[in-house]
Amino acid sequence: MVSLFYIRLIALAAGSIVYLFLIALILGHRRPRKLERLLFFLVLSIFLIYASGLLEINAEIQYGWMPVRLEWLCSLLVTPAMLLLLPLVLHTHLEYVRVKQRRRVSGLLLTCIGLAYGLAIIRLLLAWSLFKGAIWFEAERLHPWAYLALCAAAATAMQWWIARKEAGAAKRLAYRLFSVSTLLAIILGTMQFYAGRAGVFWSGLQTAEIVGAVLPGALLIYYSLRHNFLEYGAQRNLIYALSATFLALLYLAFVRRLSGWLEPVLPPEATAAILLFALIFLFEPLERAIGPALDRRFRERVGRMQKLAGELQQHARQGNLEEFKRATEQRIREEFGLAAVRVSIPREPAHAPLAAPGGLGHAVTIPLRKGREEIGVLEAASTGAYLTGETSAALEFLAEQLPAMVELCRLIEEKLRLERELAERERLALLGQMAASVSHNLRNPLSSMKTVLQVQLENPDLPLDVRHDCALVVDEIDRMSAKLTQLLRFAKPSVNGQRIGTVAVARQIAALFGRDAERRNVRMEFSQPSEEITVIASEEAFSEALSNLIVNAIEAQPEGGRVRVALDRHGGHLEIVVEDDGPGISADARAKIFQPFYTTKATGTGLGLAIVARRLAEMGGTLACESPVRHGKGTRFRVALPLAESEAK
Repeated sequence: MVSLFYIRLIALAAGSIVYLFLIALILGHRRPRKLERLLFFLVLSIFLIYASGLLEINAEIQYGWMPVRLEWLCSLLVTPAMLLLLPLVLHTHLEYVRVKQRRRVSGLLLTCIGLAYGLAIIRLLLAWSLFKGAIWFEAERLHPWAYLALCAAAATAMQWWIARKEAGAAKRLAYRLFSVSTLLAIILGTMQFYAGRAGVFWSGLQTAEIVGAVLPGALLIYYSLRHNFLEYGAQRNLIYALSATFLALLYLAFVRRLSGWLEPVLPPEATAAILLFALIFLFEPLERAIGPALDRRFRERVGRMQKLAGELQQHARQGNLEEFKRATEQRIREEFGLAAVRVSIPREPAHAPLAAPGGLGHAVTIPLRKGREEIGVLEAASTGAYLTGETSAALEFLAEQLPAMVELCRLIEEKLRLERELAERERLALLGQMAASVSHNLRNPLSSMKTVLQVQLENPDLPLDVRHDCALVVDEIDRMSAKLTQLLRFAKPSVNGQRIGTVAVARQIAALFGRDAERRNVRMEFSQPSEEITVIASEEAFSEALSNLIVNAIEAQPEGGRVRVALDRHGGHLEIVVEDDGPGISADARAKIFQPFYTTKATGTGLGLAIVARRLAEMGGTLACESPVRHGKGTRFRVALPLAESEAK
């Protein structure tokens, strides 16, 4: 019996330390998720049960009996812990299923948990109102051991349910917790039949229950340290700090206890001084034991950093800067277990500084420098405690490597762009050769056919039906010639290099198409700046691009409307806006309108906007389409062309 008593004492002390360690770990982690909060309150409940038991057994050692006030304090600790244990067990397991396994939790289960919380709170208020504390359990038919057995059985069922869908370390943890919960449920169920009885068997069951309930906490600590169960990631300093603190506290408790035992021989102060100064002789053995472990840890970390840098280098070789930034953010976040990572190249002044979720963690900002020039910034935020020096050093190492990777990515991106442009030019050259060949082989026969038909149309004796058919064929020949001309224009590159006055050219084109607009009942509006704006381009290419935009705007309004053409200077660019009041362009069509041979017109070639886009690209400009403009209708094409050097200054 004496041995069982001391086993219970050691188990209660161990359980209090284990669950207090978990409480400190979760509090230090401060991950803003419901799972961690529920786990905290569940661990706190178990800790309060162990702490009250430790108080009782120490009171028995110290006084030989239980003081009334201490009994009331123990009841105050254990009653809410036991009453809330069952709903917390169920709720924590369901939240794990929802967060970790991404499975839907039925509303019926959540309702049952809510009812369990409500019932526990009502019973707790009733117990406190009657000043009965933990004695309330004896006043009810349900014995405390039966209630704890119910909690263990519920944990057993939930862990079996979870283990069926888990894999790897999480599956092993679930099955081990299931085994411990099953054992506890059997022990607690057996204790229900032996409640109130004396004897070695009853005392052995109590001891087995106290020892067994320590195992879930020990397993959680083991899997948190070895398998990152709590996903503390970069907060490994939290583990080191907690471990050192607990070891120091345990050693101080050992010093105090040993001083009391040796008090008849040595004064307590002398014993404490000897034991504390004895730590000096442990420094060298500790250094020998810890040194190789730290060296292995350092080599492992350096290896992981090199592997991560190699992976990011491979992403950079793909030549897509945006994809490289996304991959970098994801891999750094996964590697260090961070809450958020953002890579901005260049730094975005409009972006608010990156912050940890819930404001609970720590955020760092590391500039990315190429020489003395800052090209961007790397931001990282943890979920809870401050980032360790190890993690901060690793992030700074990556920040030194990233500019070279960004430069490599841009070079490859530029190389790929030039290769695509070269391939496009080769394709267009081939298309030009084909178009020239087609034009040569078709234009002469078409001209001959047109000439013959025009001669026939001059014959006054030609029957009316034949005259009508000949005129129709002539129109079709003209249409075919126009399409051949457009195909040749698309295939033939423009020759840029001369300074042109865009305002004068645009005014002339607007006046030319103004008459056609009047015939279609379309109002033409032209807005120009007070002074000329010059660009380096080909006047023919500029006229061709603007003409196509105006023609499209006029043809988009068969029943009349408005076409607005406006020129203005914006910084170092000429901006041209061509806007109509037509039906607008759908989102699907906007993604395709600049592709060659895409058209929504029954008689269109699909080359008009493709020619515009190509001519503007040859002039170093850009073209953007906005639709709808107002009231769900209208289309606006916005052209930007770089100004000539003298104009830009």
